[in-house]
Amino acid sequence: MRYIRYAFLATLGVILVSVALANRGAVTLSLLPEALADFTGLSYSIDLPLFVVIFGGIVAGLLIGFVWEWMREYKHRATASRKSREVHDLTRQLKREKRRADTAEQKDEVLALLDEAS
Repeated sequence: MRYIRYAFLATLGVILVSVALANRGAVTLSLLPEALADFTGLSYSIDLPLFVVIFGGIVAGLLIGFVWEWMREYKHRATASRKSREVHDLTRQLKREKRRADTAEQKDEVLALLDEAS
């Protein structure tokens, strides 16, 4: 199984390198469309190789997806945490009750011995 993982990672690496080599041309990324940039005065642009834009888009999509899932699953994590605390509290309460029952049982034995002695 380990070799299959290494083969997959090597194949993925070769594919990523070939995409990067095939898309080395520079592209201009602008913050806003030209007409809107002239209107607002925010004309920011940068020249980057195309493969950086492609890989950056993939990374940004993954990060957005991870954050989205983390926020979506919050209610499930909160419920699990609440149930875990509840189990912990009930376990402590059960141990206390068992100790109480043991001490009460010991007292009953002592009273029985005293009754037998008299």
